Amino acid sequence: MPLESTIPVPAVDLTNCDREPIHRLGRIQGFGLLIATSTDWIVQYVSENAGEWLHQPAGALIGQPIANHVSPEFLATLREHLNLLSGADDVERVFDLSIHAGGEMCDVALHMAGDLIIIECEPARAGPESNDSMVRRIVQRLHAAPSIEKLHDTAAQLVMALTGFDRVMIYRFLHDESGEVIAEARQHGIDSFLGQRYPASDIPRQARELYKRNPIRIIADVDGPSHAILPLSAPDGMPIDLSNSVLRSVSPIHLEYLRNMGVCASMSVSIMLRGKLWGLIACHHYSPRRVPLNVRTATELVGRVFSLALDAQIRDSEMEAERRALDFHSKVLRMVGPQEGPVSQLTDLFPEMCALVECDGIGMIVDGKIRLWRHAPDRMQFLELVDFLNRRTAAGSIQVTHELSRIFPRAKAFAERASGMMAIPVSRRPRDYLVFFRKEVEREIRWAGNPEKPVTVGPLGARLTPRESFELWRETARGQSEPWTLAQRRLAEGLRVSLLEVILKHADLLENERKAARQRQELLIGELNHRVRNILGLIRGLIRQVDTDRSAEDFVEVFDHRVQALARAHDQLTARDWSSGSLFELIETETTAFGADSPGRVVIEGEDVGLKPQSFSAMALVIHELTTNSAKYGALHTQTGRLSVRSTLDEAGWLTLEWVESGGPPVQAPKDGGFGAVLIGRTVAHDLGGTVDQDFRLDGLRMTLRVAPEHMARLTGAGARRAAERARKGGLTFPPGRGLVVEDNVIIAMDSEMTLRSMGCEGVVLASSVRRSLEVIAKGDIGFAVLDVNLGQETSFPVADALAERGIPFIFLSGYADSISFPEAHKKRPQVRKPFDAAALSKALASVFSD
Repeated sequence: MPLESTIPVPAVDLTNCDREPIHRLGRIQGFGLLIATSTDWIVQYVSENAGEWLHQPAGALIGQPIANHVSPEFLATLREHLNLLSGADDVERVFDLSIHAGGEMCDVALHMAGDLIIIECEPARAGPESNDSMVRRIVQRLHAAPSIEKLHDTAAQLVMALTGFDRVMIYRFLHDESGEVIAEARQHGIDSFLGQRYPASDIPRQARELYKRNPIRIIADVDGPSHAILPLSAPDGMPIDLSNSVLRSVSPIHLEYLRNMGVCASMSVSIMLRGKLWGLIACHHYSPRRVPLNVRTATELVGRVFSLALDAQIRDSEMEAERRALDFHSKVLRMVGPQEGPVSQLTDLFPEMCALVECDGIGMIVDGKIRLWRHAPDRMQFLELVDFLNRRTAAGSIQVTHELSRIFPRAKAFAERASGMMAIPVSRRPRDYLVFFRKEVEREIRWAGNPEKPVTVGPLGARLTPRESFELWRETARGQSEPWTLAQRRLAEGLRVSLLEVILKHADLLENERKAARQRQELLIGELNHRVRNILGLIRGLIRQVDTDRSAEDFVEVFDHRVQALARAHDQLTARDWSSGSLFELIETETTAFGADSPGRVVIEGEDVGLKPQSFSAMALVIHELTTNSAKYGALHTQTGRLSVRSTLDEAGWLTLEWVESGGPPVQAPKDGGFGAVLIGRTVAHDLGGTVDQDFRLDGLRMTLRVAPEHMARLTGAGARRAAERARKGGLTFPPGRGLVVEDNVIIAMDSEMTLRSMGCEGVVLASSVRRSLEVIAKGDIGFAVLDVNLGQETSFPVADALAERGIPFIFLSGYADSISFPEAHKKRPQVRKPFDAAALSKALASVFSD
């Protein structure tokens, strides 16, 4: 592999090389010159070939001012670029600069090493073409790559075109610090290295740290000369630090490594991703090749652009994964309810989770309940794994491995089904888990030679010798799955948050449900005691109300009818499968059950409304309580008492129910509020979102209930038909002629026609536009009209004008979304809000028929 192998470092402690990687090999490659000088431009170090460049022996230059040996222009240019250095590892480059006036042109690299200024010179040589134009095309093509795989291939091809190397590879470091060639461009006739693996020892840790600091390395000729730096060491006994040198020679071990591969020249460019060494652009040539400094600089730029493009591609995939995880998170939270535990609810989402993280099986344990899905261990094996995770996993951390048996030896028993694991803790100790499994993938790894390199012992201690053979070494990997990617780990973190929120939300729902159940139980106990007493008292009252002069048969019949009416009222309280219930029917049923069936004794008027099932049950409890209290103490207690009930809906949809009693015995407010009054108040406030205003007058109770709009429902089926029948029986008399319904929606128009006919209107004509309406009116047989305000692209106001001119009564229909300003002439005309029922329509028509 064309990468830097083990580098001997004389007398340097490498224990802290992660924090302070250095390289002090005191030699440079033979084609360049190195001068190390202090800030006052006194030469302190120089390469031993300085005489070829500065016309003075190297030893004679040490300690002399550098200004004595270079042109003023050369020195001035270096001073300018020295001010541009921005950091400890920054390197400035100057091209086509002459050391001596009129001398040969050279390229110069300038950087700082502690207090020293390192000046490196090499002969200038133009690249194969204009670097600017080539780099511009390279940048464009890298940013245009449609996928990560295509980006790798494009980068290898473009660097090969830019540098002229025989082979250019994209080399990626893997999870175990080994490396793999994932893309390659090569000259015809050269064997491919694509897909080959190289052990981590081929590029040791100190070399990797050096790649982070010095992004580009060149070896022009593995057999070429090198020059020592004089003096050999500083006063502290250490040689000069050449970590950022562009000409630094390399270890003889690495040169031997390259010779064993048959490589004569190499170059590598670091690929940094988010501050970490992701891989290298590695270049081979099979004859000596010196790449000019300007081309190397352009290649370094290409490496940086490649890193940015790679990061952008990865971020796009991560953002897509995060979007999918967020959608999943929202879906999970919407489905959580107290009816079932999270295990049952989340099991249905296993297929979707599997698609998100790309796994083959799932195991989950929450509150002792276990679910196993597809490729997973059996129940006992899974419990053993959970016990192992609880002993190993830090709080809140996700455990990820593609070789489970390496950390949990018992996993060998189920390695074929589950070799890879990603375990997500979803509770405190003892923790519950959601575990994703991947099945075993038996695959062949192609190593570039035997990965077990021999070790020798010498004066520097144990070190690896360079590889001598690069013939393919094939190894079959068992007990491993496909490794988990960083994006999949990020998805797991998102899933963990979702699952924790699900479990916490479910716990909150359960706690709230328990509190509500306790409250309902307490209320039910009190209500049951109250109901039993009421029923006993009611039965006694029913018996005593029956005329004792009746025959036994009559007595039984009257008593039986009243008991059955009471039973029907209680049936309404317990029925929960209605789509909606009629308020008027509820009142009629309750009052009839308590003997208030005499004509005129109970008057129910206003607008009948439908109530949603749960709201209907709550209202039934309220009406039942009012009726029983009235029968015991109020207007229904005597034959002379009267009860008037009126319901109205305001524009905001609030229901107002007025309960007025008269003609009964004197009424007094109950002591301590009374259980019935408390029950009514709490039920209306808690279950119906409304208010209660009660006035205990001597001549009878007056109570006003207000119910929130969300408890209303449109009357349908039999309830709507009975409401229409009540409206018809209410005495509404239609004027002569047909009724005109102006409505552009045919379904609503037909529903309006059916409602009008059920109310007693014998003739109805439908019109969907202004033009058609005016034609019908012109015939002269219209007695009244119902006008929808909004007719799509027009309004019905011209029709209203025509009707007003002829003195024909009419009303408007208006939807909630209508925001049309009414003309002054029609502002006071009655409006019925959609959706409507027979009672609302009858009330509005009655108001215009009486004008």
